[in-house]
Amino acid sequence: MREQERSILVSKNASLWAVRSIKHRAIALHEQTRLLRFGTRCVANSQAPDQKQYIPVMSADDFGIESLAAYLHLDAQKVIRLAERGKLPGRKVAGQWRFSRAAVHHWLEDRIGLSDQDELAQMEDVFQRSAPLQGQARSEIAQMLPLCAIEIPLLARTRESVFTSMVDVADRTGWLWDPAKMVEAIRMREQMHPTALDNGVALLHPRRPMPGILAQAFLALGVAPCGIPFGAARGVLTDVFFLICSVEDSGHLRTLARLSRIINWPGFLESLRQAPDASAASALIALTEAKL
Repeated sequence: MREQERSILVSKNASLWAVRSIKHRAIALHEQTRLLRFGTRCVANSQAPDQKQYIPVMSADDFGIESLAAYLHLDAQKVIRLAERGKLPGRKVAGQWRFSRAAVHHWLEDRIGLSDQDELAQMEDVFQRSAPLQGQARSEIAQMLPLCAIEIPLLARTRESVFTSMVDVADRTGWLWDPAKMVEAIRMREQMHPTALDNGVALLHPRRPMPGILAQAFLALGVAPCGIPFGAARGVLTDVFFLICSVEDSGHLRTLARLSRIINWPGFLESLRQAPDASAASALIALTEAKL
């Protein structure tokens, strides 16, 4: 009996140890999840050594007031006023304003979509001056869009087929190294917020530039023979699709602003929809861009 009781006791102790081990692992996993989710780090609490406290951590990719002011070519005080009024996507960390680069990037994209020709020209100039390489030449849309990356007509009838068809067109350049990854990035961006505009144009692009799968920045264009439901705010069907493949943020925004100027040029979209082939579309884009 004693041997049996000893065996039962050992078994209970082993079970208790296993439960405690699982509990400790669960607590550790919970803490790691908090760190990843909220961007904090765990430090000792000097007033209560047996407790832990979480301190917000600033990402190295974040903007501060001064760096964002320089990036946007604005006065620092104006950036502060915009942040305090909720006009800029920022947050305070330890009493200091911090701005996520991705959030600022999407805020600028929204501003581009609501701007007129003069505002777009000003924004394009700002992004040009913010280019990582000083003295970098202005990106010409006509040069970024090779003939092989223009598909007329684009034989796609659904959202999903547009994703794959446009990436197939882009892949013909030889500058896209991972088509499947680009398709998934575009799909995720469209799920987050559709890029379709009320003029029947969609400006497809990943959520962030993807230099790891691109040899260089470039564009692709597809014009469908009929409109496709693509998520435009007013239910307008989409038949013109641009795919923007960027390798860095400033270049993406600069391309987006310049492309928007071309798209909004009087009569451009009507002429583009009537273009019989890639050569005609390319010539139209070059001619319109020269008028900017």
